[in-house]
Amino acid sequence: MIGKKHANNVEDIMSNAVETVGDPIKDVSAPPNYRGRVSLKAGLDPENHKVAEEICASRAIRIRPGEKITLDMGKCFLCGRCEEAAPGLFKVESAFAAPARKREVLVESLGQMTTADESFDKAGKELKEKIGRILGRSLAVREVDAGSCNGCEVEITALNNPIYDIERFGIHFVASPRHADVLLVTGPASRNMEVALKRTYEATPDPKIVVAVGACGCSGGIFGDTYATTGGIDKVVPVDVYIPGCPPRPEAILYGLLLAVDRISEKRG
Repeated sequence: MIGKKHANNVEDIMSNAVETVGDPIKDVSAPPNYRGRVSLKAGLDPENHKVAEEICASRAIRIRPGEKITLDMGKCFLCGRCEEAAPGLFKVESAFAAPARKREVLVESLGQMTTADESFDKAGKELKEKIGRILGRSLAVREVDAGSCNGCEVEITALNNPIYDIERFGIHFVASPRHADVLLVTGPASRNMEVALKRTYEATPDPKIVVAVGACGCSGGIFGDTYATTGGIDKVVPVDVYIPGCPPRPEAILYGLLLAVDRISEKRG
């Protein structure tokens, strides 16, 4: 028999009527200091620009005399020091950087920032429609931790919580790569995980899709390319979609899955 105190707690929880948000970008406000993508804007302070390049720990910023100023979001782990050094050129935004199918697309030049402003609900409905048309069933995803700090895992786990509820779009996570359509891979692909990642890839049935999640997955991130890491997922297995961020927000991951489903149809064709 349920005690009176416990029954009251259950009633209080149910009365809150918590609903899955349709658009977390608008419905769930990001904290004032939340760090999303870094954008480049026109600035006229070469001295500070050079300082920004020098203090960039991930070496995502490249500034050369007579050459374009570039920012590699695949390497950026959003420390925000570039904006502090050169606020006239760099701006840290709350929106996420757009995932891409090719690694070079994540390298932005001045005035050519790529954005993804679609709402979670809109992207999710489009993804559900594509999954039904291409697969005729749910999309099976296997998450692979290839040496991450678990920051990306926290965001991936959030996809299954009551707020984002990714299963409503026909997406579910599986325990075995033999049941998966997509491998969602995090981490810089450490040397200790290199063989495991290759075997997981080989066990995944065709057409197998690999999504590199986070700065570490895209380029090695803060870990870089060292004796202990391979320097990114694409150094070990072919990557179909890159999702920048440290870590990327859940809606960025969903947007990346949207690109991944398109790759399934392309590989089948």
